[in-house]
Amino acid sequence: MIPTVFWIELLVILICLFYGARKGGMALGLVSGIGLLVLTFVFHVKPGTPPVSVILTILAVVMGSATLQASGGLDCLLQIAEKALRSRPRLVVYIAPYCAWILTILCGTGHTVYTLLPIIYDVAIKTGIRPERPMAASTIASQMGVICSPASVAVVSAVAILEGHVLPNGSPVDLLTILGITIPAGFVGIFAEATFSLFRGKDLDKDPEFQKLISDPEQKQYVYGDSMTLIGKKFAASQWLALWIFLGSVAIVAVFGAFPELRPVFGKKSLSMTLVIQMMMLCAGALMVIFCRTRAADVGKSSVFRSGAVAIAAVYGVAWMSDSLFQAHLPALKASLTGAVQAYPWLYAVVILIVSKFVNSQAAAVAIILPVAIQVGVPTGIAVSMISACYGYYILPTYPSDLAALQFDRSGTTHIGKFVINHSFIIPGLIGVITATVVGTLLGFVYGYI
Repeated sequence: MIPTVFWIELLVILICLFYGARKGGMALGLVSGIGLLVLTFVFHVKPGTPPVSVILTILAVVMGSATLQASGGLDCLLQIAEKALRSRPRLVVYIAPYCAWILTILCGTGHTVYTLLPIIYDVAIKTGIRPERPMAASTIASQMGVICSPASVAVVSAVAILEGHVLPNGSPVDLLTILGITIPAGFVGIFAEATFSLFRGKDLDKDPEFQKLISDPEQKQYVYGDSMTLIGKKFAASQWLALWIFLGSVAIVAVFGAFPELRPVFGKKSLSMTLVIQMMMLCAGALMVIFCRTRAADVGKSSVFRSGAVAIAAVYGVAWMSDSLFQAHLPALKASLTGAVQAYPWLYAVVILIVSKFVNSQAAAVAIILPVAIQVGVPTGIAVSMISACYGYYILPTYPSDLAALQFDRSGTTHIGKFVINHSFIIPGLIGVITATVVGTLLGFVYGYI
């Protein structure tokens, strides 16, 4: 049974999130310090581990993206995107999420979405589209790609746990079995959440809060930046070179993610994709400074770097505070949540979704719940067919990609509501994940897994 003190400590975190969200991203990081002090000194909760790897990955990606912006290469990319989107501008709500999803599948991590967020924002705001629509959908899609990626820890863990188990149709569970469910299920789930996003919120010209914001000339300049169109503009060769350096680095990351045998092996493990991403993004920035006449001093002055720095501050405090609470009560949470599966096997999907929120990791949720589910009698076919439900950490807006989207959206349309739970990501997340889980279950029947 979950102890009463857990709910009291959870209330402390929610109060911090509520106040910090009202004050902005930097406040989220700072106020989390108060929550940590209360948890540690009042409730004697052992401090968890700050998400150092995630923070360093965000920093490396932000440095690479900010150097691209400082070099002028981002303008070249935006020009290409603008040409594609101006003929059918509403398609950004579909194109952006699928781009984020595919990049995650290739790289094995959803953190690659940080490279896309500033581009998605600029394309949306400069074509008059409410940025919340594609940005929230894209952050959800990027994480939905984790369980669809052969390079992700979550998928590799699921394959290892289910090795040796046989489905009702007589076939063994392997990598293709899982991806045969998750990839088509994820594709349909993203289409569903993108379709919802297409109509969410008020159009910018009809949104009184947005119109009030841009009535201030300084705020309007901040929201729109350079309001001149990029179509027809001629760029220097160095700017195009910067763009190709950046895209080439992303392509190399994708190749290493798709073919892990290409990565160097240390001991018995190949180099992690997190480190590959960090190295390639730093290298991309360095090459742009060396060969594209980019002033290193301009990198820190760019809007991409400033927004990314605020996101890092928020992630540092919020993720550390949340990890402290959930790690302290993980055994009790595990016992209470997995016990329900014994009576109702179909609750497997609900349990793995909730646990993923508690641990903020699909891989951890799979590692905790999947073996227990099999042990207590959940059919292997159900375990495989409903595995898309392992993504639930959009329920509270504490995950790094969500916090980054909040900061990169200078229009304020991507937001956390005054009740915290009513934020920009929860409905697209629920629609995307529930749809993917339902489609996966239907595929399970079609394939003969159930």
